[in-house]
Amino acid sequence: MRAVRYERYGGPERLHLVELPSPVPGSGEVLVRVRAASVNSWDWDLLRGRPLFARLGGPLRPRMPVLGADVAGEVIAVGDGVTELAVGDRVHGDLSSAGWGGFAEFVAAPATAFRRIPDGIGFTDAAALPQAGGLALQGLRLAHVGPGDRVLVNGAGGGAGTLAVQLARRAGAAVTAVDRSDKLDLLTRLGATRAIDLADPAAGQPPPDGGYDAILELVARRRLRDYRSMLAPQGRFVIIGGRMGVILATFAFGRSMGRDGRSYRVLAAHANEGLEDLDAIVASGEVRPVIDAVLPLGGVPEALARIGAGDVHGKLVIDPTQ
Repeated sequence: MRAVRYERYGGPERLHLVELPSPVPGSGEVLVRVRAASVNSWDWDLLRGRPLFARLGGPLRPRMPVLGADVAGEVIAVGDGVTELAVGDRVHGDLSSAGWGGFAEFVAAPATAFRRIPDGIGFTDAAALPQAGGLALQGLRLAHVGPGDRVLVNGAGGGAGTLAVQLARRAGAAVTAVDRSDKLDLLTRLGATRAIDLADPAAGQPPPDGGYDAILELVARRRLRDYRSMLAPQGRFVIIGGRMGVILATFAFGRSMGRDGRSYRVLAAHANEGLEDLDAIVASGEVRPVIDAVLPLGGVPEALARIGAGDVHGKLVIDPTQ
């Protein structure tokens, strides 16, 4: 089979399209013909080996030489003991806890890492949902976002952010979305009440009518105390991604800072948690993933270079059948 593989940490130039033996499903596993695989910032971190936690399990060489966690495709073989899935099932899932390997024509992984794709969702959209959708949905749930809340989504123009904006609006919140200026029109179309250029000082200030009831932070760069000034009393801050210093500060000082009624949490995401709920919402037409482009398998280096540059609107998806 064809796959995109790398042997050393570095930039996109480390990635090569190679021929590898097709995997064989073991006990409890299924073999999936990959119809689509989406690209995430976590792929970028693992490719570079930065920050250092990206090297856990592989301090000198990559532990997962074939990247790609979000896949969608068809089950073509099942291993011993698999009863929940059958040959021919359309499935998708986040394989970040199951060995990765999505940037290939076939992948074998535990059956428990997959969910059936509902009718009405194609492979491209299905591949864009598991990891980004999981971060968005779990983050909003941790922040207890509900009707009437004023919600800030920072880093709103990427895969998780575009879904978070839509899900927060669906929950009845008024959403302020922050990202680069070229993404603001998209965010307004997705339902953001306000869309602010990240270079605008207003991006780091509370809304005119008071503080935010919830902040969902996807690309944290500010000091933790700066977020406190943006939160309303009883406001909830949830960090999903960003600089390690901010993440560590939230772990270390969030509880003590929260004594005034505000809360500061780091999302510990769980692969595929809530995916069935998100599938139902997408199948109903209430929310849709934003697809920037669909590229062939050989386009993985280009896709990751764009992820690193931060210029992706929504999701990039790889189609190994092209």
